[in-house]
Amino acid sequence: MRILLIEDDDDLRSAVHDHLVAGGHAVDWAEGLSGARGHAAVAGYDVILLDVHLPDGNGIDYLRELIKGLDTTPVIILTARDRISHRIEGLNAGADDYLVKPFDLGELSARIRAVARRQGHFPEPQFSVGTLSIQAAERRLFRDGQEVHLSGREWAVLDCLLRRPGSVVSKGRIEHALYSFNSEFESNTVEVYVSRLRKKIGGDRIATVRGSGYRLVVT
Repeated sequence: MRILLIEDDDDLRSAVHDHLVAGGHAVDWAEGLSGARGHAAVAGYDVILLDVHLPDGNGIDYLRELIKGLDTTPVIILTARDRISHRIEGLNAGADDYLVKPFDLGELSARIRAVARRQGHFPEPQFSVGTLSIQAAERRLFRDGQEVHLSGREWAVLDCLLRRPGSVVSKGRIEHALYSFNSEFESNTVEVYVSRLRKKIGGDRIATVRGSGYRLVVT
């Protein structure tokens, strides 16, 4: 997933960023609302992680701004504000989840996956596509009953294809999921990771649709 992290604490930002990137996500970081608005203007995100107290404004106000603009990107608030009234305020403003600092990074990943499921990315924690069995929550993949281990970026490519099994996913959409603004990008990187994924899940499982993208073969 492509994730926007809005957080002004460098230590927390680094910990969350490194954890999510290791999990195969592309993460852009903004330390305030100005940067967040700039990123959101040129990139679409699957999830926004939003601090409340920011150098140039209040995250709750930004959340209301998103809702007013009919932006449906899921938002998880990450904040030290731990009162029940704070949680109610955040959820009533439109947040999809609310996590109080300090938090466990594994719990953050679980909540991101839960939000993605509610958005229809992966309706079930476990599901099958042909001979593949996927346990999305644990990020485990089995081919003909044998577990297959994928790197973070291989998971990112597979995530894109699994969201629309049987449908064409553009190369641009896969690039979007693989890279944040600060990532180095090679023109053939998508092809490289698709090739690696084919070797692990079966060469005929991912079809190339010339000029359009890639399709996960579901039969």
